[in-house]
Amino acid sequence: MRQILPVAGPTEIRRHARRLARRHPRTLSVALVLHGLAAITGLAAPRLIGGLVEDVQNGTTVAKVNQVILVIAVFIVAQSLLTRWARFKSFALGEQVLAELREDFVDNALALPIGTVERAGTGDLLSRTSRDVDTLSRTVRFAVPETIISFVTVLFTVAATVLVGVWVLVPLLAMAPLLWLSTKWYLRRAKDGYLRENAAYAQMTSSLAETVEGARTVEALQRYDERVRRGDADIRGSYLAERYTLFLRTMYFPVAEVSYLVPVVGTLLFGGWLHLNGHASLGAVTAAVLYVNQLIDPVDRLLSWLDELQSGGAAFARILGISDVPDDRTPSGQMPSGDLVEARDVRFSYVDGRDVLHGVDLTVQPGERIAMVGPSGAGKSTLGRLVAGIHPPRTGSVTVGGVGMTELPLDELRKQVALVTQEHHVFVGTLRDNLSMARPDASDGELLDALAAVDALEWADALPDGLDTRVGSGQLALTPAQAQQLALARLVLADPHTLVLDEATSLIDPRAARHMERSLAAVLEGRTVIAIAHRLYTAHDADRVAVVEDGRISELGSHDELVARQGSYAALWTSWHG
Repeated sequence: MRQILPVAGPTEIRRHARRLARRHPRTLSVALVLHGLAAITGLAAPRLIGGLVEDVQNGTTVAKVNQVILVIAVFIVAQSLLTRWARFKSFALGEQVLAELREDFVDNALALPIGTVERAGTGDLLSRTSRDVDTLSRTVRFAVPETIISFVTVLFTVAATVLVGVWVLVPLLAMAPLLWLSTKWYLRRAKDGYLRENAAYAQMTSSLAETVEGARTVEALQRYDERVRRGDADIRGSYLAERYTLFLRTMYFPVAEVSYLVPVVGTLLFGGWLHLNGHASLGAVTAAVLYVNQLIDPVDRLLSWLDELQSGGAAFARILGISDVPDDRTPSGQMPSGDLVEARDVRFSYVDGRDVLHGVDLTVQPGERIAMVGPSGAGKSTLGRLVAGIHPPRTGSVTVGGVGMTELPLDELRKQVALVTQEHHVFVGTLRDNLSMARPDASDGELLDALAAVDALEWADALPDGLDTRVGSGQLALTPAQAQQLALARLVLADPHTLVLDEATSLIDPRAARHMERSLAAVLEGRTVIAIAHRLYTAHDADRVAVVEDGRISELGSHDELVARQGSYAALWTSWHG
């Protein structure tokens, strides 16, 4: 069962939103002032038209009418200019906030414990990185500025309407119960509905990714129907979640549309009755009707963007939620006093109550080369990840120089121990960029030496622009073997004293891998190497071999010693070599 990553609560969302607002007090204040001025200039026309109607009733001149029309035109132009300036400031602020949110999200995502991501599955994190970030982008770019504009406009328009006459509050308040009840009904359900919709989409994405990645396994085991049923169930779950939010919108918006049309009709009827009875002038009634009618557009936009705000709020909660994942390491402030790597009574489980390592003890001397071998699923890779500080042990300890692996800050840990697996990534950029990320101050000569150390110099020299050749997605595609050599070259540049190689040469053909490992061995002379491999020539060359079976180290010794014992390793060697 996948464990979904955390979702931030309302209190945390409000606190983070206030923190973002406090980062840009001046820009936010300028935007609000400009929106206020734009709203005020927009209030002049109804009052002037009301006065003009009064003048026409009492008798006026064409010159007077032309003068009023000219003044209205000036206010309209002023409103247009102020609105454009205010929108520019609002959208600029939105882009700044969005950039900060993205940077915070990337920082938090990169800081996630790998074990947490593995338990949650990549689908959840991927949907937050893509769908939720896109949704939040629309909200920050458009919904938030438009909501601010609408709110400020409504506020000033209501104030101007009341100044015409307190009696206007009667038709205005007539819409309040219907609008308040419908909005309350909607908001009570919308957030959970959108969270459910996003979670269902994440589940669908995760299921599809698993099916595509495991397509060969699905084909080999003939699990087509099961995967199709799983996909259909996930799609149906996403469909039902989206249908629910659609139901909320189709119920809410028609009621809202009716509710804010009520005061327009009410003002016209009530104002007309007051005028007929001598309690309000024709100009005041005209201005009041125009003001109330002018409220329709900002209220309509406010309600329309309210739905986007709910969707964006749900996306924001999911994006912000990854910062709530507890860290799996607590730096102690101590520094290693040497290079000795020790595992003492280590137990570890991916699922509570089901240990995959059972009381493992292992001491690796500085400069020693240990090969870990054993059947698939025995726990070799898990033990390697604990030694590399990827996971903390459930019980026991894994230390380097007397300090726990998870008690070291990540930057310091990677100076001590590095893990290279058969999984690798080529970043978009030049070959130089891909190499120098391991050591930014490395010279071109050092980069070429690192490539030579892993037998990659020949193909690197053959590239069109050498180290300046652009590689990665959409650029020159490296073969799996070349990408793996690139990962190993980064390792040479990083120069940690302890290396954990988990099938690090699995994608290179055996003869080339053998040659490359010998070249790499010459470069890594004096380093501690823990190699996890199925190819037993690695074990043959190691100082000691640890045989891992059923989450325990069943045998430990040199290649010759273990062959002489005629135990599990000897059987593995005979079956592989013979």
